[in-house]
Amino acid sequence: MALMLLLVIYFLLPIYFLIVAATKPQGELASTNGLAFSHFNLFHNLHTLFARSDGIFGRWALNTVIYAVLGAAVGTLVSALCGYALAKFSFRGREFLFSVILGGVLVPTTALALPLFLLFSATGIVNTYLAVFLPSIVNPFGVYLARIFANASVPQELMEAARLDGAGEFRTFFSVALKMMSPALVTIFLFQFVTIWNNFFLPMVMLQKESLFPITLGLYEWNGQTARVPLLQETVITGSLVSIVPVILVFILLQRFWRTGIAAGSLK
Repeated sequence: MALMLLLVIYFLLPIYFLIVAATKPQGELASTNGLAFSHFNLFHNLHTLFARSDGIFGRWALNTVIYAVLGAAVGTLVSALCGYALAKFSFRGREFLFSVILGGVLVPTTALALPLFLLFSATGIVNTYLAVFLPSIVNPFGVYLARIFANASVPQELMEAARLDGAGEFRTFFSVALKMMSPALVTIFLFQFVTIWNNFFLPMVMLQKESLFPITLGLYEWNGQTARVPLLQETVITGSLVSIVPVILVFILLQRFWRTGIAAGSLK
């Protein structure tokens, strides 16, 4: 318990510092204790954040929600379909294909950025939403998780019963298998959501229009200007605090699905 308490402090201390710093006026960031509250200026800081550059931060937040929610949802569905097919259908080359997918887990995303940029440049979709969205729906680790869970949680007998009742393969998947795989799909969705939400390098390579930036890239651009505009320091800190709130809310709202999956596993 003592070790876990130390780990909790270690992980929560940066968040606590971010909360404290976001409530301070710009002039007190360096002149006061970094872990102690001073004058409460959070609402003014939030107003400054969302009003700067004609409200561009709100546009960045909307872009990030589009990239993360839509990308994670589509990516989870693609992973579920692939994992289900690899688990429940026998075809030539299945294990080789699965090995190739597992190999994709070992490839860092930074190594793929330049080939993707050249490919998207040839197709004319650089500097568009698709340049960030399309790579985000590919998740080899999600396919791996979906296959393992489909193999363990979807009985072959139940699939055969659905087929005897006249259900096609897609209806069997969406009506039967998808519900039984839901705890794993929530896990895949969360991993994908957090990865896309925190994605920085790919948008930096693909995007030049400021109106298409996600929060991570937008705050990076502002942070690079703090040497010339020191007042941006407080704005960047407040924006960083705002950017982690949706991630925390998503984890809190979806944690009950994890508990459901754990309970189902214990009963089995």
